[in-house]
Amino acid sequence: MHFVVIGKDKGDGSLRRAERPAHLEYVSERQGLIVYAGPLIEEGRMIGSLFVFDVPDRSALDAYLARDPYFTRPIFETIEIYESRRMVPEEQPGSLRAEAERVRAST
Repeated sequence: MHFVVIGKDKGDGSLRRAERPAHLEYVSERQGLIVYAGPLIEEGRMIGSLFVFDVPDRSALDAYLARDPYFTRPIFETIEIYESRRMVPEEQPGSLRAEAERVRAST
């Protein structure tokens, strides 16, 4: 299952900077769970983080987050978590057209 996690920093980002080395070390050992991740940037300044995880279920995501220093320390003002599914790029050629046809047929 894919999950999107968006964390928006508290304050001026100093908490993020303090935890960044530990976070990067933690992530470096678990890259196989992450489809994409990186900072949210506004006007050249990091203001949060975006993660797209590929994990078996929500409990696996929660287990990951329970040990990542970015989520165990109070660096985020808000954290949003959404289940998602990959559409683009297609995992199987033709899947977008098939989905379009399925939606047309159901309306």
